[in-house]
This record gives sequence, C-alpha cells and structure tokens, in this order.
Amino acid sequence: MKHNGKRAFLSGNAAIARGAWEAGIRFASAYPGTPSTEILEHCGEYAEIDAQWAVNEKTAMETVIGAAYGGARSLCAQKHVGLNVAADPFFTVSYTGVNAGLVIVTADDPGMHSSQNEQDNRNYAMMAKMPMFEPSDSQEAKDMTIAAIEISEKYDTPVIIRTTTRVSHSESIVELSERKEAPEREFVKDMAKYCVLPNNARKLHVKVEARQKALAELGCKIEFNRIEKTSSKIGIITSGISYCHAKEVFPDVSYLKLGFSYPFPTELIKKFASEVETLIVIEENDPFIETAVRAMGINCIGKDRIPVCGELNPDIIHESLKEFTEKQMPETVKFEGLDIPLRPPVLCPGCPHRGVFYTLRKLNCTVTGDIGCYSLGAFAPHNAMHTIVCMGASVTNALGIEKAMKEKIHGKLVAVMGESTFMHSGMTGLLDTVYNKGRHVTMILDNSITAMTGHQPNPASGKTLKGEPTKALNIENLCKALGFDNVHVVDPFDLVSVESTLKTALKDEQPSVIITKRPCILLKDYKPKVRLVSINRDKCVKCGMCQKLGCPAIEVNPEDGKTVINQALCVHCGLCAKVCRPGAITQAEEEVK
Repeated sequence: MKHNGKRAFLSGNAAIARGAWEAGIRFASAYPGTPSTEILEHCGEYAEIDAQWAVNEKTAMETVIGAAYGGARSLCAQKHVGLNVAADPFFTVSYTGVNAGLVIVTADDPGMHSSQNEQDNRNYAMMAKMPMFEPSDSQEAKDMTIAAIEISEKYDTPVIIRTTTRVSHSESIVELSERKEAPEREFVKDMAKYCVLPNNARKLHVKVEARQKALAELGCKIEFNRIEKTSSKIGIITSGISYCHAKEVFPDVSYLKLGFSYPFPTELIKKFASEVETLIVIEENDPFIETAVRAMGINCIGKDRIPVCGELNPDIIHESLKEFTEKQMPETVKFEGLDIPLRPPVLCPGCPHRGVFYTLRKLNCTVTGDIGCYSLGAFAPHNAMHTIVCMGASVTNALGIEKAMKEKIHGKLVAVMGESTFMHSGMTGLLDTVYNKGRHVTMILDNSITAMTGHQPNPASGKTLKGEPTKALNIENLCKALGFDNVHVVDPFDLVSVESTLKTALKDEQPSVIITKRPCILLKDYKPKVRLVSINRDKCVKCGMCQKLGCPAIEVNPEDGKTVINQALCVHCGLCAKVCRPGAITQAEEEVK
C-alpha cells in the first residue's frame, strides 16, 4: 500500500483490510471469490493480522467465530454465493453473539461480472437478524469496518459489511489512522451462551429480538445514516453505490443515505418521508429498502420503474426516472459503421486445461462442470461442459444424472473440477459416489493454484496466504482413502495419454478419478521447458483441427483461410502440433536455452 502517512488511494477491499488493521483485528479468514478476494490478501500484508485462506467459506466462518469466542477481534470475508456455503454457522453466531468483535463481509455481484447469480445478500441480514453496513466508497469501507467492531462488542453481535463489485474494486482517497490495539479477552466457558442446544437457543432468541430494537434505535442517530436536506419536492432513500449513481442524476434533491441500513431506522425513514412530496427509493437488485418503506404505510417510487436485474448506473437511473429531473446525461458515443467483434473469454495460451476439453469434446462425453477457470470449457469451440451449478456440484450432479439415466449414460459421463474446488466441496461428493455405487469418471484438474481469483495458494500448494511453507495435500492418496481403487495421474499436454486413460476409465464398472497435473502457465515460479512451435503454411490444408483447441494464439489469415500462429501470444506448449494431421505445425526437438 502506497501512502504519505495520512492518506492513501485504496480500493474498497484494501480499505476494509486497512479498517480491520486500525480496529485492532488480529485474525481473518476467507476462501477467495471475486469480488471479495483482495480483502484477505491485503489483510495478509499486515504483520499484526493472522490471515489465512480456508478450504471453503464454512470452515473460514467457523474458524473466525472460534477466534471471536477466544477473544481476538476477527473478520471473515466471502463473495455473495460464498455466504450460502457459510450459512449454517452464520445464522447460529447471530444467536450466540461474540466475545471479541466479529465482522462478516459479503461482497455482492450485481450484474454477475463473475458469478452464477446476483442474489442480494441484504436479505441475509434480515433473515439472521444481524446489523449491516453498506459503504458507498473506500473511505466509508474503512470507517464502517472500525464502527462494525465497536458495535459488535457493544451489542454482543456479529456485524455484516455488505459491499458490491463497484465498491470492492473502485479506488478513492482514504484518510489513514493508527492501529488501536484491543484489550485482551479470554474465552469464558459459558454453556448457556455458546452451546446452542434447544433450551439455550430459545433464551438466546429472546435476546436477539431485544438487540434488534436497540440497533434500530441506534440506526436513527448513527452518523452513517444521514438526511441531506435540499428540497422538499423530491426525496431519495438509497444506500451503497446507488447513492453515488443517484447523486449524479439528482444533484439537487434531498437524500436519506442509509449506511447502517439494517435494522431499518424506522423513525428516521418516517421523518424523512414526511418532509418530501415525492419519495423515491433507488437500490440495486431486490426492493429491500422499498419493501420496508411500503410496510410502514409510506407510498414511494421504486422497482415499478427501476430494474431489478443487473447493475445500476447513472444512465439507467436517468432513463427510469427522467421525468423527475431536468439534468441531461451525456450522449453515448456511437461508432457508426464499425462492426466490433465479440471477444468471449478464453483459456490462456498454454493453459493445461485446454487439452482436457479438446479430448472430452472429441469423445463426445457428457460433462458436469464446476466453478473455476475451466468453466470456460463450456464455450466454443470446446462446448464440453453441460452443467455448472455451484462449487463441488460437478460430482454430485453426475451422480444424480447417473441415477436418473442408468445404463443410457454409462461410459459417457465425466465430472470435472479443479483441485481447489475439490478441496472446497468436492471431497464429499466423491465419497457420495463411492458409497452410493456411482460409476462415472471424475477429472480433477490440478494446476497447483486457485487460479480464477488471482493465484491464491491452497492446501495442495504447500504454502499459506503469507507465503510460509506448510504441509501439501496429496490428492491421489486422498482419493484412494475416499474409496477409489482406480486413480490415474496424467499430464494434460500428453493428449494420447489423456485420451487412452479416459477411454479406459469410461469402460470401467467402478468409479474412477483422473488427476491431470501441470501448473498454471501464469505462475510466477513456473518455468516450463520451451520447444519452439512453427508452421509451414504451404502444408496447411485448412482442416481446422488446430482451431478446435480454442487457443487465442491460433489465428486464420482472412486472405487464404490458412492458419497463422501469433508469436506474440504463443507460449509454445505444442498442443497444436500434436493435433495437426498434415504436419504443417511442428515443434522443435530441442529446448530453447
């Protein structure tokens, strides 16, 4: 982090980490997931914070809860769907409360920039009856993290900080302060508080309801909820990044900005509504605030005009509410006559997953997929992934398809997941497969890193978040321990071996695991052996076999339709040479020194 001692230019994620450090947080845990990943990476930059990657969000949440019980101010971060994985302990800690302060970050993804849905996790605050902050910029992200710790300890509750992609990744100036160490707290054995047996939980629920009323009163006077009175004609209630967007469209109206948005500050909302003629609620995704406002008997404009789906921006808000503002938005720049081609995401040149999907497509397999870089196997030209539900679902989806289709699908069904996903939530699916007599093939694509979210280490990498060496998981041995007798390890660049191994496994009457092992080409410490790839275009017969690999370094000359290798992109992995039947593409026998 670059700063001058008093100020720094920080993303929302970096600001949350800075707030954690200033608030005296000592422990943090997470599983990487966009847009929340960088929070833990930045926490790891502070010596005073013991930051660790967990194998999934549930274990992260449970570990952080234990740390808070044990007296360490703590933070747990995850993307919105990650909180689904952690929901079991999340709901329970609302009942037990804490010992030291506990902050739970959920980073939502309106518009689904890198997610399978755009669920609105503000609803989790209501379901769990847990207080929630919504920062609009990096300064608020830092300040609210500090305030969340204070409220957590004062009201004996975990506190949610809900961000969105724009807040997480946008950068702005942040005022810095020094770290304030918290007084040490010891774990106190208190069965009535920490053991949520039914008799205890009934009493704890009563305390939660009383806490809700106290926090709603706090929301009416806390500085993060403020009325900006300008005009009595139009008033806007908003929160998070929607506040910034709304200010661009409506610079001269009154605002009720909800930074501490749950429990709802009912009296403050009623006061504001009574002071304006027209009330508008501007928020992304669900009508979370709007529903509460209407439940108070207050009429307002909201999702009857503003879209529920997708990410908001000033243009969308202006188009939805243009009769209420005189401000003109800048015209969209149009490029007349330019036919700009679509650029869908593709696997990187030299990606070890490419040969796997080439082979799966070649063998016409039915493939249940998972969340990771390899999700791109669903796109053309591979078209070799047919289900993607959630982390770890590839194996269990395959088992379910097997149960439904029985012999019709045997010998064709393959489940695919990465090694990080395997550890996250794939191991239980494999155990289910063995226990319930499944016969499909599972492929674990081990590229030595959690790649899609930015190369975070995992238990198979042999390094911790802080770069310290640790015990590395042996995936092959673990699969055997789960009950698989047929476990194969192959190099995904050896297409002959991949195909023959897969054919053998598909014919087997017992479930099989194929582990493909080769590091991600982008790993800093990975120095692959390079043998130069070249093409003799005179031999190219335009068969298109090399194009089926989907490598961005393989291009087509529009003049003659023959293959061209873009040497600026090529990493000389040699896959194209292995599939080129006419021998137009070749790879040198000797390595480049």
